[in-house]
Amino acid sequence: MAVFCTYCGRDYPLSGLPYKCSTCGGLFDIKGDQPFSGKLVDPCQPGIWRYRHTFGLSKGMTPVSIGEGNTPLVWMEAFGRRIAFKCEYCNPTGSFKDRGSSVITAWLQARKIKEVVEDSSGNAGASLAAYTALAGIKSKIFVPASASGRKIRQIETFGAEIQRVSGSRSDVTEKIQKVVERGAIYASHAYLPFNLPGYATAAYEIYEQLGNRMPAGVIVPAGQGGLLLGLARGFDNLRIADNDLIDIPKMIGVQTQACAPLWEKYSGNKIGSHERDMQSIAEGVQVNEPVRTDMVLKAINECHGSVHVVQEGEIMIGRDALARLGLFVEPTSAIVWSALEKNITHLKDPVVVLLTGSGYKN
Repeated sequence: MAVFCTYCGRDYPLSGLPYKCSTCGGLFDIKGDQPFSGKLVDPCQPGIWRYRHTFGLSKGMTPVSIGEGNTPLVWMEAFGRRIAFKCEYCNPTGSFKDRGSSVITAWLQARKIKEVVEDSSGNAGASLAAYTALAGIKSKIFVPASASGRKIRQIETFGAEIQRVSGSRSDVTEKIQKVVERGAIYASHAYLPFNLPGYATAAYEIYEQLGNRMPAGVIVPAGQGGLLLGLARGFDNLRIADNDLIDIPKMIGVQTQACAPLWEKYSGNKIGSHERDMQSIAEGVQVNEPVRTDMVLKAINECHGSVHVVQEGEIMIGRDALARLGLFVEPTSAIVWSALEKNITHLKDPVVVLLTGSGYKN
């Protein structure tokens, strides 16, 4: 995997795990496309590692897997249409984050890193705690003091240390960066690019589950927007691999009125000051400053997609509606329901909706 600084072009160092460029402070990303080939998919590999050929990793890198991926694509009637729901909450720790944690932890293991820190509203921390536990790596997870108690208990059960931080989600990031300045290794799901090929595997699965065809539209919750970006790159890799695939699906990212920075930049509008001060029950997407905003919006624009905002009062309505279909998700995942209702008339079939986190976590 060729990794470079998006600001100065410097290659990623051969040792350590810096989360930003030491020369200019820039953000790292993966260079070039990761080719997909159905002939190279290896069913003998664990979890998402059957798509290892798309990761661009050295042959000597050992997979770290607890069975992530291969989540169900469930067809349900919704708003007069047959909709496919991708149940990412069926991943081992209950969220899509496992796809990224599997690849990030393989990097940690390959670089002989023994201790890391991470900040999270819950799901990313629980996921990294599980994978680093398997790899024998100590982890310390910084979380908002308001984070779901079940998520915190899950993190602790995996053996990670919890550091609660008062204030907003941004305050948590500021706190951990001070710790990183003192020498801690920051296994960030937001800053590091290694999780993106892991997220892209959900696109390959959707393509296979649809009978080797592209969806017309994909609706996904977006906080940092990493899952949306990974999916878009995965679908683009499929398009490049098959000349018959002309278009990638329209990607619709969903945010809440309490925190909608991607929507604000996409639309050119502003959320009111009252809404901006709200604490959303969709804690997993409450990210004030997404690290890869420009990349996420570029991906959305290239597929003629959009960003949708859900009102706070609509979230639990969506949660309950999904539950009545037998799909039990946390509020962060439930924001897709309103977005589906508002956008369904503009999307052709098939439409795929990502359900990112389990209701048992909330």
